[in-house]
Amino acid sequence: MAKVISIFSPKGGVGRTFLAVNLAVMFAKKLKNKKVLLLDMDLDLPGDSAKLLNLKASKDLTGLMSSLHKDAYSSLRFSDFITHHSTYRLDFLPFTLNSVTRFNVYSNNASFRSILQDLDREYEFIIVDGGRSFTKPLISLLEQTNLILLLVNPDILSVSQAKQAIDILQSFYFPLKMIKAILNRAESQGGVPWQDVKAALPCDIIARIPSEGRVVGAALNRRIPVVWDSPRSRVSQIIDKLSEDLLSNNELFISHQELEELFALHPLAEKKDMLVEDALGLESIFPEIQDIVEGKKLTREDKIDELKQRVHRRLIRELDLRRLDRVVDDLSKIKELRERTSKAINSALAEEAGTLISSREEREKLIKEITDEALGLGPLEDLLADSEITDIMVNNKHQIYIEKKGKLELTSKRFISNEQVRQIIERIIAPLGRRVDESVPMVDARLADGSRVNAIIHPISLTGPTLTIRKFGRERLTIPDLERLNALNHAMAEFIRACVLARKNIIVSGGTGTGKTTVLNLLSEFVSDGERIVTIEDAAELKLHHQHWIRLESRMPNIEGKGAITVRDIFRNSLRMRPDRIIIGECRGSEALDMLQAMNTGHDGSMTTIHANSTHDVLARMDSLILMSGIEIPLRAIREMIASAIDIIVHTNRFSDGSRKIMQVTEIAGMSDESHIELRDIFVFRQSGIDSQGKILGEFRPTGALPSFLEEIHKRGIPLSDEIFKV
Repeated sequence: MAKVISIFSPKGGVGRTFLAVNLAVMFAKKLKNKKVLLLDMDLDLPGDSAKLLNLKASKDLTGLMSSLHKDAYSSLRFSDFITHHSTYRLDFLPFTLNSVTRFNVYSNNASFRSILQDLDREYEFIIVDGGRSFTKPLISLLEQTNLILLLVNPDILSVSQAKQAIDILQSFYFPLKMIKAILNRAESQGGVPWQDVKAALPCDIIARIPSEGRVVGAALNRRIPVVWDSPRSRVSQIIDKLSEDLLSNNELFISHQELEELFALHPLAEKKDMLVEDALGLESIFPEIQDIVEGKKLTREDKIDELKQRVHRRLIRELDLRRLDRVVDDLSKIKELRERTSKAINSALAEEAGTLISSREEREKLIKEITDEALGLGPLEDLLADSEITDIMVNNKHQIYIEKKGKLELTSKRFISNEQVRQIIERIIAPLGRRVDESVPMVDARLADGSRVNAIIHPISLTGPTLTIRKFGRERLTIPDLERLNALNHAMAEFIRACVLARKNIIVSGGTGTGKTTVLNLLSEFVSDGERIVTIEDAAELKLHHQHWIRLESRMPNIEGKGAITVRDIFRNSLRMRPDRIIIGECRGSEALDMLQAMNTGHDGSMTTIHANSTHDVLARMDSLILMSGIEIPLRAIREMIASAIDIIVHTNRFSDGSRKIMQVTEIAGMSDESHIELRDIFVFRQSGIDSQGKILGEFRPTGALPSFLEEIHKRGIPLSDEIFKV
């Protein structure tokens, strides 16, 4: 089946036909033996595409549709209606050759759909010059389209009309992911900066075509596509690159099956025929989709979602929400803004809701939800406010999980669309100076309250934009708290305290969400106030109560990909800051080698965390991190470095009941032979079973082994009873 690319712009004179012709020529050139069709659907000014190709077409689609009424389809020669350009090896088919009214040119929707299906089977790619109006034929064609390229110029009118066109397309349930923007004349003097155009449009800009008036004008006057006439010009190279991206990246396209499934859920064929002549004059958005879809009733939840979408679209038109987003962080205006928005929502609900909303309580709840979606973080607002929730995981628009009291739960919260998820992501990261788009589809960030944010969008995430928030715990747990939660016992706590006071180098290990940072915070509590502590983190989470605490955080690259400062960079600098102790939030890269070297050269009492499933895995993980640092060191030398630098491993785990416990406190007891490091468990947790409520049963116990540095602890005058090590 063909891939259909429709190029559309509601504003004339932006270069739509120019792009359609040149893109079609590039496709034909690159595909060689495969067939490419240029379909002219411009009903306002038909014939421009043919002029740019210096081509004379004698037959059109309207003639083919007319012939279908007179003859049996099998007797028609399909090729008779196609005009072939031998130079560019390109087929051309106009919808009409004459300027006719939109209402009498399209009398047989079934015939048109049948022809489109045949074209779909005949060609590899179909490039469509879609014109500037939402005509009935164009809407039918867009239902067979795999990608809509919306052409925009860097001027206020073009951007404004493009935004309206996107709203109309979405009201017809064309998904936002099938709409991409192309910025033409991107470097025009006095034009709107492309970053502002990007901020104004809800879809991605996948190409920026520069202004080369002299080159383009000469090609147009010679009736030769510019990519053929001046292939080395900048504009030709950008169109060449665009065609290459479209040929190689299937993720840019939506499949025919996906569209069919979408329109099966939202059958609007009859209502689409009610379109007015000019898309920009379209005032009403369809009030509701049908109650019956293929014999099955829509749920009330679906209708509420549809109502939210309609109200949100009205807010975009009436309040210009995207502009309001820029001032939402102005505290003096937030209250006024929310009140104004709530009034507009209440007014919209009065007109849109009908009998769907019956009670005052439900109306107020809906007003709050839509206000949160318009100005805040939507359904995440209540989850962020719940102190018992530690993690929020948005898998897609309809699937929001939380971790509460150590257990994962699927919430009843949902977004109204994947685009809203994308907007929430941008709303979170924009004040932090970060961005996320198809060129940078992953982002890590930290909120003002310390919460960590990770977001992934298309093309990496195939299920829609994904958002994960690890909330910053405001409550700082102490040893008595952890003993009460049965995360460790008193003997283990006393031993760990003695290790910190004795300036032993400690690694806290465990999987994701096992409480490594909590334990690291706990260890820092035992450091005396007279010491200078330097902490280094990717995302600042540590909460120390020391006066002499230097807090450092790495920095990600800026929008241009420059300015990154890694944990390793900061660590090397921290050695010049006269630290008594260095605490790294997590070793996950080449900084592991630097830290081992520092531990071996006088910076004892240092601490860090590492992802590992057991104490033995810690050693393998350290090996891997050092080997991947790019420095060629024999494995034996690495093992000797680890054995001499690290004294204690504290391993954490999270159980099925949501509880977190210290599973092992293990001493690294030197090398047992030339390449093996000896580990000696001092304390362990032994699970004995699960009770009727699903709670983990077991006990913390010593192994009977004495730490090799026990005498050193006693010599330092650190109180620690030998009795705690007895089985």
